Amino acid sequence: MQSFRFHPAVTRWFEQTFGSPTEPQLRGWPAIQSGRHVLISAPTGSGKTLAAFLASLDVLFREGAQADLPDETQIVYVSPLKALSNDIRKNLQEPLVGIRALLQQANGREIDVRAEVRTGVPVSAAHIRVGSAHVEHSADADYGRDSCCRR
Repeated sequence: MQSFRFHPAVTRWFEQTFGSPTEPQLRGWPAIQSGRHVLISAPTGSGKTLAAFLASLDVLFREGAQADLPDETQIVYVSPLKALSNDIRKNLQEPLVGIRALLQQANGREIDVRAEVRTGVPVSAAHIRVGSAHVEHSADADYGRDSCCRR
């Protein structure tokens, strides 16, 4: 995991939780971290969503460790509506709780990252707030595909 340049708390959480990355994560993280547009195509359950979220959360935790984050949306994630609840719980809430706890232990400072869900027709969205920064998660019922981008 060190070759991906993750914050030590992010690396520690991932290794304690999963042990080692999947192939989509190994191949996706360097491209995501380089700032390129990335499409990860792999079977369900292979870690694609976590690959996108973890790389994005790493950036926000690094920024939050250096200074207060601005009160703005920084990440937008779009997924099929039926996957929204599981994506938020498994790929956002669980990493956020674990990484925050590790950062609190190491630095004595909490970086407040939270996910919020906004629903509507035809798109529903979730926002993840990091300190004051946000990640927005949208469920796209029309298109049935996932996407994640940093603004």
